[in-house]
Amino acid sequence: MIDRGNYSVLGIPIRAVDYEAAVERILEAAKERRSFAVSALAVHGLMTGVLDRHHRYRLNQFDMLVPDGQPVRWALKWLYGVDLPDRVYGPTLMLKVCERAARYGLPIFLFGGTEPMLVKLRDNLCRKFPQLRIAGTRPSQFRQLSQEEAERLAGEIRRSGAAITFVGLGCPRQEVWAYEFREWLEMPIIAVGAAFAFHAGMLRQAPPAWQKRGLEWLFRLIQEPRRLWRRYVLLNPLYLLMLLAQRLGWWHIAADPQDRPPTKLLYG
Repeated sequence: MIDRGNYSVLGIPIRAVDYEAAVERILEAAKERRSFAVSALAVHGLMTGVLDRHHRYRLNQFDMLVPDGQPVRWALKWLYGVDLPDRVYGPTLMLKVCERAARYGLPIFLFGGTEPMLVKLRDNLCRKFPQLRIAGTRPSQFRQLSQEEAERLAGEIRRSGAAITFVGLGCPRQEVWAYEFREWLEMPIIAVGAAFAFHAGMLRQAPPAWQKRGLEWLFRLIQEPRRLWRRYVLLNPLYLLMLLAQRLGWWHIAADPQDRPPTKLLYG
């Protein structure tokens, strides 16, 4: 089990952990009924915090941000000499947490996506982990919620008896949701991005060889060029340039208490 603590990558605290350590931290919080916000960040997720001071503040309040993308894992080695055996890929982390949750009888809640997606996701997870207890599911309404609606949603999740909530809203909405709802939910909230679509069988994952070489972004760009071209064509080079600036000591940024978001967005 590897857990070497947090390291700042462009002002975002990335936890140098392996799967075993990440799952163990999540399960500890679930058993203790303790709030524990987690997200698996690839380059795009990390850069949303770099370019938005309010979102940078949110990410700095998370309990654990794991290196989802290979370029984020490589940044830990390049900047700090921390060489992890593998990234902590959100979809794989979700399966490993579900496997342990099933073993220990810890119910999960699935929030996000569409109703058809959740039906397929639920069926596939229960087929893979027959002992897994899914306390409830709720699709996204794809809009901001009122305070009353958000409190009702939090109450529904609490009453379900869930010990862990998975959130699949896409980046950065899912991280905003985890940050804002963690004060209402005494349990781990894990933002896992496209894992819902992958495990529901509605979106193809990149081949393992592409993933190992850090080319998952290219596979997704080929699949959805119109939606994703700005994300990858613009952000990836900027990420590399800013990493170089940090390595050379030319650039440093950190979350400032004054950057705390003035209002809640309450995505749902």
